[in-house]
Amino acid sequence: MARVLNESGPDAGAAWHYGDPLREQRRLEEGEATVDLSHRPVFSVAGPDRLTWLHALTSQAFEGLAPGQHVTAFILDPNGRIEHVFGGVDDGETFWAHTEPGHLEALLAWLSRMVFASRVELADRSATHAMVIAGGGPTVAAREDLDATLGEVRAGTWAAEAVRIAAGQPRIFLDTDEKTIPNEVAMPDGDRLGAAVHLQKGCYRGQETVARVHTLGRPPRRLTVLLLDGSEERLPEVGADVVLDGRVVGRMGTSAIHHDLGPIGLALVKRNTPTEATLTVDGIAAAQEVVVDPEVGLHVRPNLGGRP
Repeated sequence: MARVLNESGPDAGAAWHYGDPLREQRRLEEGEATVDLSHRPVFSVAGPDRLTWLHALTSQAFEGLAPGQHVTAFILDPNGRIEHVFGGVDDGETFWAHTEPGHLEALLAWLSRMVFASRVELADRSATHAMVIAGGGPTVAAREDLDATLGEVRAGTWAAEAVRIAAGQPRIFLDTDEKTIPNEVAMPDGDRLGAAVHLQKGCYRGQETVARVHTLGRPPRRLTVLLLDGSEERLPEVGADVVLDGRVVGRMGTSAIHHDLGPIGLALVKRNTPTEATLTVDGIAAAQEVVVDPEVGLHVRPNLGGRP
């Protein structure tokens, strides 16, 4: 199986593709392919208090989490900005988690300071365990079982990123910046704000901001999928300015070539940027597909002084 590796960026060293990235995308979307993400750091949270402890610290609802169910969680700062992110699966005894390359040390340091009297044990498991996408979803596997878990039908990070971007799923620290709040990157769905924030759980740091923006609506910025002009035959850099009529209105995130949509990307733009406007990023024209509605929450905005 021919394997081409990522040469740079946070996924450097991971398999970029195996010779047919567009076909790999289709097979990944169909749940047939697996993705080796063993370059991502892995850690474990063990102990009888692990789920109640994580529940109290993060944006996610961990109490009652069923074994084998993958969840994502944010740790917010006091102003509701996303400071850390991790995803993982509990096996009934241990929560196995993964995070972005380069961010494990700071995340474990913060979590360690929050242990106090809780019966939890934190450990870096990157040497013994790896993250993979298998059966259509992410999980953590022992490295000694990695080849068996991955099987013969594999897709690279090109495919994984293209599928993720097309679905409007942001990658924290790449599609976001230090000011990002959860409301800017996820639409409410029942009692959740995207996959990482539960709106009906107890207090956690930064919850006040999330709840206020959810109730009153109109987050400062909104995530959008950009349909990029393919005639330029290149993709914009992460962090490039997104421009409308000569004014900077946002920040470019990740991008990829999708098997059906062509060149696509994610961007954070000012809330009042017209959704029908054609934007420009790094000299490339881009139409928008809305991920976060600019008026999200407006339907529950209280009527103040008779104003609409």
